[in-house]
Parts: sequence; structure tokens; C-alpha cells
Amino acid sequence: MSPYLAAMVGVGILMVSTWLVSLVLRDASIVDLVWGFGFVVVAWVTFFWSGLDTTTNRQIILLALVTAWGLRLSVYLSWRNIGKGEDFRYQAMRKHHGTRFPLISLATVFGLQGVLMWVVSLPVQAGMQTDRSLGVLAGAGVVFWVVGIFFETVGDGQLASFKADPANAGQVMDKGLWRYTRHPNYFGDFMVWWGLYLVAADGGAWWTFVGPAVMTALLMRYSGAGLLEKSIGNRRPGYDDYVRRTNAFFPGPPKS
Repeated sequence: MSPYLAAMVGVGILMVSTWLVSLVLRDASIVDLVWGFGFVVVAWVTFFWSGLDTTTNRQIILLALVTAWGLRLSVYLSWRNIGKGEDFRYQAMRKHHGTRFPLISLATVFGLQGVLMWVVSLPVQAGMQTDRSLGVLAGAGVVFWVVGIFFETVGDGQLASFKADPANAGQVMDKGLWRYTRHPNYFGDFMVWWGLYLVAADGGAWWTFVGPAVMTALLMRYSGAGLLEKSIGNRRPGYDDYVRRTNAFFPGPPKS
């Protein structure tokens, strides 16, 4: 079995298992909790199926970076979401499809996220299979990753603290990193995955740019910042003013 196929099987087992649990809990939201963990599964499965005779420094770097990023994200989302009930998006789907929802969710929620997970992780899969020595690009990739994990972790922490204060209910978070970008957590994801791509490209896997490119599209347009901003203006007084003075995605000085 090729490493790519092994990764696909690993993702498939994870997503089908999560889907079965969602049927018992009647909560499709748990798919979000395993998103980060799924990439950890891909990294380790590919590592064991890489076919290399010895463990390389690139493999160690990729394993460490993906595992740290994926576990942090899954733990954070679990802490934030467990006990809150099913997300309104999945509730609407459940109501719309009725008795067909279980099978439809398998394909359009769990299956789709599994496919995206496999595609986005292509740099990790390819990087695990090269025994070339590390170069400057790999170092740059680690720097990208560090910047990304900083924006994600600090941004999530600042937002959690802001929401924990009852005085901030319904208000706009515009302090800390949120003063320089409306989505520091999504920008952090962007940096993490382009960093992992540079580590892989350093080993010759240039073609895997499709992975971070797909992640970028998700973050900026389809499921991240773009989706959130379609509705948040209606729920947060003053958000339009925040939009006018704050960069949408990439950090920069606030506009006067």
C-alpha cells in the first residue's frame, strides 16, 4: 500500500468512526473537533508507511509541527464546543433533510471534510517520503509555522478571555491581535500550512502547493473568514466600523 493510500484509509476510518458517534449523539458538530486531529493521523500513518530505511530530520520536523498544531486545535475546539449542543448549521441541515440526514451528512459533512483533509495534507504526506537533507526553505517553513501557531494560540486565547467577561456580551473584539486583523486565528492557519509546504518543497515536493492553496481558499472564502463575516455584522453592533478600520485577513496597522 502506498503512503498516500494509507493516509486515505486512515482518514476514512477516522471520519466514518466519527460519523457513527455523531449518530449516537445526534450531533454532527463533532466533525469539527476531529479536524485538527485528522491531520495528526495523516502525519503518523504516512510516517509509518513512508518506506524509508531510516527516520529523517524532515520527518521529525513534520511530525512535531503537525502533531502540535493538530492536537492544540482539537483540544481547543473541544473545550470551546463540548456541551454547547449541535451547531446551528447542522441543525438546519438536519431539519431540512429529515430522515435522510444521516446518510447525507456522511457524504457532505464527514466525507467532504475527509477529502479536504487528505488534499490539504499532501505536503505532509510527500515530505515524509523524501530523504533529502534539509535546506534553507525548511528553516523558512519552520519560521512560518512559529508565526502561525503564535497568531492562532494567542488570538484564540484573547478571544476566549474577551468572551468570558459578561460586560463584553454582544460587543466586538478589537484588542490585541484582533486590532491588526479581523481573523488572527485563520491567518495563523494560513501561515502554518504554507510553512509545512515549504518544509516539503525543500525536499522536492513542489507540486504539493495544492494543499495550502485549498486551505487558503477555505480560510479566506468558503468556511473561514468569508463565511463568518456573512452573518457576524448582524450579530455584533459596531462590526461595520471595525471592518472599516481593521485589515480583513493579513495583519496591518489599523486604518484611521
